[in-house]
Amino acid sequence: MAYIKNRERSDGSVYFTVMWRAGGARGGKQESEVFDDLDPAERFKDLVNGHGQQWPPGWVRGRGFVQDLRGPDEMFEPFAMKQIGLLTGIQGDTRAKYRRLVEQNMSPWFKSFSIRDGEGGINREMVQRWVNDLEKGALALHDPKDRKPRTKYKPKTIMNQHGLLHAIFQAAVDAEPPLRATNPCDYTKLPREDGAEDEEEKVFLEREEWAWIYECMAEDAKDLAETMAETGFRWGEATALQPRDLRRRNGRPAIRVQRAWKRDEEGKPYMGPPKTKKSRRTIVITHKLDRMLRRRAQGLAKDVLLFTGPEGGKWDAGTFRRLRWLPAIELAVEKYGLIKKPRIHDIRHSHASWLIAAKVPLPAIQGRLGHESITTTIDDYGHLLDALDDEVMAAVDWAMDPNAPLPGFLVHSGLADATKELPAMPHQQSGGSEGSWTDASDLVQATRQNGVGPVFVVTLGGVEVPFADRQAAQDVAEQWNDDHADEMEAMRAEGCSENKITRHGAVGPVERSEWTGGGAVWTRMPDRQFVHYGMASFSPDGTLAYEPRPLTSRWAWEFEPDSFTAKAAEYRTEHRPGGTTEAHVRGINKAAVNRAYDEARADAAKVCFRNPYLGSVGADA
Repeated sequence: MAYIKNRERSDGSVYFTVMWRAGGARGGKQESEVFDDLDPAERFKDLVNGHGQQWPPGWVRGRGFVQDLRGPDEMFEPFAMKQIGLLTGIQGDTRAKYRRLVEQNMSPWFKSFSIRDGEGGINREMVQRWVNDLEKGALALHDPKDRKPRTKYKPKTIMNQHGLLHAIFQAAVDAEPPLRATNPCDYTKLPREDGAEDEEEKVFLEREEWAWIYECMAEDAKDLAETMAETGFRWGEATALQPRDLRRRNGRPAIRVQRAWKRDEEGKPYMGPPKTKKSRRTIVITHKLDRMLRRRAQGLAKDVLLFTGPEGGKWDAGTFRRLRWLPAIELAVEKYGLIKKPRIHDIRHSHASWLIAAKVPLPAIQGRLGHESITTTIDDYGHLLDALDDEVMAAVDWAMDPNAPLPGFLVHSGLADATKELPAMPHQQSGGSEGSWTDASDLVQATRQNGVGPVFVVTLGGVEVPFADRQAAQDVAEQWNDDHADEMEAMRAEGCSENKITRHGAVGPVERSEWTGGGAVWTRMPDRQFVHYGMASFSPDGTLAYEPRPLTSRWAWEFEPDSFTAKAAEYRTEHRPGGTTEAHVRGINKAAVNRAYDEARADAAKVCFRNPYLGSVGADA
């Protein structure tokens, strides 16, 4: 036990030394701390005894507690909370989760220490001990002695929490001026992730197993479950779908994902943008699913939910799991002998596994699932690619040996005939000759005129527009359909045929060997502006031919020369063969367009009697 020894200095003053053996062991290292007054010595002695004959956490020898020496905003917890508050691009419930992790799983280890380097600061050894404690479920320094045992965390969970801690310390490294020179989370040895554990976390359903579950579901949940299974949507995306999200892409039925359910810091749900930029996407669907969704959308306003819970309003994930999902699983176990225990999110994983089994390329799966990076797709589903080993080897053999048979995926794709007209390929040789390459790094990209392709043609509102890059063509087509979605929906409501609606939208891209139409091929992404338009028509006597139309507005593309402008406002006057004179105005600044509209009409009224077609009108009469 720690004890106090009174001592006298040479000047006759008394000081007090708290003494103890480290760890309370008889052979432990002799430790001591000196005080000028008895009361603080007594308090310190109690702290040593309360911490098992060890230095109290956060105490700097000869100086006192760190929080008494450093600014309060430099202590771990307030600094961590401040950095979490500054994070951007995360949902409110994610921010709240990070704060709970700091309070529950970090501060009990680090709250008495400073974020700064040096004495009283957190070092690599402390971070490593923290990781080890999380793995073992050990209590922290500041945990109450009567606390229940802590959870033993899995490697993946520890890795995620370590990532948050690393980001907190990196903010201290990157501060101006820096609060520390290095990140103590660098070089931490983390528990090794076990591949078997990962597979236990994800459940991949076979098609038959999914059919069992679907058959066992309550009727009011089947449409939602079918939508998730066919699209691979996240729960928050599927339950946020609205009638206006039903689109067309390349002439096929499609769904546009442009919102998802999220939760704020208090856990309350709200509608917001999808998880990431790539999550905002348009995917094609089967005609069967499209018919079901349009049947559900019939008679609904365009901005209400397609799927609602038993009492109306949004489907709560917990309610769906408890009242619809788990009963279906239990019935499938009883009725068909299902042995897997999938979560709702495993519908998404199963969708991806079905695409991989059908030999769909990973980049296409990435785009369909809305993964921000192909790395995510590979990390999540790469272990399923073993089933494609034979296809991979066949493709390599075919590429290296002109006599090898076509790979199965190429045969079944309908592209096998594409190689028939090519000249015979000579056997390849290794190596190359010196000087056979010409550096083209500084060549300036030119707009390609009519000639050899390939080109990718998109038909937009009935007009063909050629692109040199397939992705640019695809992006323009999707954006065009988004821009004209309301118009096409109005046409559909008016009973227009699907062919007419499709002609109004975007069709393609279609690959062609060359472009023989008018104009140049687009080798870059064309500009797009939201343009406001106005037009008024005047009779020869200066009176309005009819009431001026109000301003209209729409997105215009650079390949629409009669509609596109990047100017705030511009106007022109045009004489028409019928004897009228028109004032036209357009621009991207509505206030400026309104001012220009007044000016254009005044000019047109002044010159309408000069219309050169007036004589021909009289002659015709």
